[in-house]
Order: sequence, then C-alpha cells, then structure tokens
Amino acid sequence: MLYKGLQVECGYRLDFLIENEVIFELKSLNELHPVHEAQLLTYMKLADVNFGFLINFNVPVLKQGIKSFIL
Repeated sequence: MLYKGLQVECGYRLDFLIENEVIFELKSLNELHPVHEAQLLTYMKLADVNFGFLINFNVPVLKQGIKSFIL
C-alpha cells in the first residue's frame, strides 16, 4: 500500500472499496467494539476515502447492524 508517498508493508485488507468512494467493512460478531470502528476509520484514512460502512451480519434485523462513518 502506498501512503503519503511511502510504501507500507502491512496486513491491512479492507473488505470492499467501491469506486474509490466508499468502504464497506463486514463483520459477523455478537457485538461490535470500538476496535472495529477504529479499523474502518484507519482504512478510510489510509485510502483517502470519506465514506464508510461497518456492517455486522450477526443481528436479528440487518438495519440494526449498520453504522455509517464520514471523515
């Protein structure tokens, strides 16, 4: 990954990057924790993307598992 002109060798693997505009980070957990939000925000900053969604599929109704983020 290239960040601010430097090659960064790391294990960051975002789930979906759509049209270089939106990142979708998918989970299937009993509950989301702040570390999951931090993970998405890190991906957004590194990719210079302003919109992101953290989606947890392990919920009774999907809309309860969707969080949106804007930088």
